[in-house]
Amino acid sequence: MRRLRRLAHLVLFCPFSKGLQGRLPGLRVKYIFLVWLAVLVGSWVVYVHYASYVDLCRGRVCQALICDQYHKGVISGSVCQDLCDLHQVEWRACLSSAPGQQVYSGRWHDKDVLIKCGLEEALSAQAQPDTAPPRELVLFDKPTRGTSIREFREMTLGFLKANLGDLPSLPALVGQVLLMADFNGDSRVSLAEAKSVWALVQRNEVLLLLSLPAKEHTPRLLGFCGDLYLTEGAPHSSSRGAALLRPLLPPALHGALQQWLGPAWPWRAKIALGLLEFVEELFHGAHGTFYMCETTLANVGYTGRYDFRMADLRQVAPEAAVRRFLQGRHCEHSRDCTYGRDCRAPCDQLLRQCKGDLLQPNLAKVCELLRDYLLPGAPADLHEELGQQLRTCTTLSGLASQVEAHHSLVLSHLKALLWRKISDTKYS
Repeated sequence: MRRLRRLAHLVLFCPFSKGLQGRLPGLRVKYIFLVWLAVLVGSWVVYVHYASYVDLCRGRVCQALICDQYHKGVISGSVCQDLCDLHQVEWRACLSSAPGQQVYSGRWHDKDVLIKCGLEEALSAQAQPDTAPPRELVLFDKPTRGTSIREFREMTLGFLKANLGDLPSLPALVGQVLLMADFNGDSRVSLAEAKSVWALVQRNEVLLLLSLPAKEHTPRLLGFCGDLYLTEGAPHSSSRGAALLRPLLPPALHGALQQWLGPAWPWRAKIALGLLEFVEELFHGAHGTFYMCETTLANVGYTGRYDFRMADLRQVAPEAAVRRFLQGRHCEHSRDCTYGRDCRAPCDQLLRQCKGDLLQPNLAKVCELLRDYLLPGAPADLHEELGQQLRTCTTLSGLASQVEAHHSLVLSHLKALLWRKISDTKYS
């Protein structure tokens, strides 16, 4: 204690002690200001995160709206009783990316599931309570009382023609929709069942799940109540870990980041093979051609066995719907002719109208994605040939003549190259 007093005495009376004392209040104010600023910024970040979470995650609202309509007898479905009466549908983590599209992980009948529900009409009704009609009048307004099963069949066929095109396979798809509506198997479709399945097929993802049935690259539709539906649980994402760090690193390190945080290269090759098979399924399938209109790694999911599983089908669109959107659309540049995120058509500069053919087919966009996904960490004896194949693939245009001539050939070569590397190994 005596030593400390002597040291303090020396500090107070040393030649520069006056200057130090003069600076102490300034330093103290500076540190107090920095601490206050850190607390303010931290509080703001927490508030913004909480506010965005509250805005994005409205599962309780969604469940309350659906169960209200179910108890009123407006809608029906295979999971209504478990959801609203028995409370056997467990809501877990919120995965929503937009307030109008509620997505939650969950549990139902000992299975991991995704719970999906649309809130667009409900949100608009809250925003304009005097002008917007109640949700049941917007979403569950068709068919009306008195509609016969024959009329409902024709109504469904007309909707599918408008969205998928006039295809010979549509009557079979209509039968599949009606079979889904009759979830209790009593060989009749009630008004509540018809309203529910009509609202359900308006959802783009459900339409795709029905159009691409029994495929290993898309999740299975497990049940529904109104327009709320359950699919198989969320696959692992190929970019979940990398997405958090990607904005903090220079572009030159993005490939290394994918290599460090993603699966081992042979597993990535297996996932890529599944993605290429999925592209094949979308090209001239039983129910027409489909376009991938948001080609990002966020949609490249995979199962526990590293089989490719499409993470989100909402941005996969039927060719007929894309052409209907683009046809006659006024444009100044090709960016004015964009459906979704990256389904882009050329702009006719003379007519100032969008053309019908897309600039890039699915395969070209997927190959651009695979360059960043597969080339980092690729085996040395494969790297050059794989890079060349992917470069050739990305040059494919959306013109129908070139797609028909080169699409299948390029796809086959690329699949054969990857399969040759991982066949007869544990990765196959």
